[in-house]
Amino acid sequence: MTNRHPISGIYAAALTPFKNDFSIDLDAVNPFMQFLAAQECHGALLFGTTGEGPSLSSSEREAILRAALEVRVTFPEFRLLAGTGTPSLDETIELTRMAFDLGCEGVVVLPPYYFRKVSDDGLFAWFQQVIRRAVPKDGFLLGYHIPGQTGVPLSLDLLARLKDAFPTQFAGLKDSSGDPEYAVALGGRFGPDLLVLTGNDGLLLHALEYNAGGAITAMANLYAPLLRQVWNIYLQDGDAIEAQEQLNIRRRVLERYQPFPPTLKAMLSPIYGFNYWSVRPPLLPVSTQIEKTCLQELRDCEEDVANTLSQPIDPDLD
Repeated sequence: MTNRHPISGIYAAALTPFKNDFSIDLDAVNPFMQFLAAQECHGALLFGTTGEGPSLSSSEREAILRAALEVRVTFPEFRLLAGTGTPSLDETIELTRMAFDLGCEGVVVLPPYYFRKVSDDGLFAWFQQVIRRAVPKDGFLLGYHIPGQTGVPLSLDLLARLKDAFPTQFAGLKDSSGDPEYAVALGGRFGPDLLVLTGNDGLLLHALEYNAGGAITAMANLYAPLLRQVWNIYLQDGDAIEAQEQLNIRRRVLERYQPFPPTLKAMLSPIYGFNYWSVRPPLLPVSTQIEKTCLQELRDCEEDVANTLSQPIDPDLD
């Protein structure tokens, strides 16, 4: 990882703050971005799966982005990525243009997920239009590989075609397949030439060992310093197994209480003092019992965290 991509690093798949009436709590957006930056995230992805992106309108996304960009007053190097993929080509292009016009470094784009049995030729034509019409020469697009949600996987051959056609603008992908063999295949075929940001905290070290460039994960909302610790140790050629295991312990707890957005919001409030943000239907808040049980299980994990975080972050690794 000596020649790292400009947007490699550790990103939070950021939660979206909703009030009890399901409207956006815009006043909470910038403080939350400040929190993530202070927690050692290189940046944040807005409107991903954890951010309930498909539940947001175009105008809401714009308002959130404008509020989020205020983080750069305090943290000018904090990077923002926007989830802009929808089943509509025109809407995806409009959202992608907006993200870059407002100042995002990159976009993370779902494939058009309504038509599931489409060919690589069709997907290539779709992404080609998005890149040509919406991604500036110095902008970066990442495909969003999450076949469990979309039903539309991004094949290695498709990624190779897009990389050949758009070697700079098509940066790579967010891999949320949770498939360790896919991570191996990506690293084996593309090496470090394709930026891969894993979407699974439990696979961070594994992905890094196969040429990934970082992560965009839900758990970074709560445990970004642990992800940065794995990143830090790995880049210094150290043994990151124990730091990865600390992540795995917490991931296993949270995986028992899916989907992630309501659980993470329930944990963020008592652990860090944020208001208890709602989720939008069809998601529902977790029950009081689940909240108490999950919180206690996570607190039970904390007895070893001091040792895990004892190694300082090298500022040269930012």
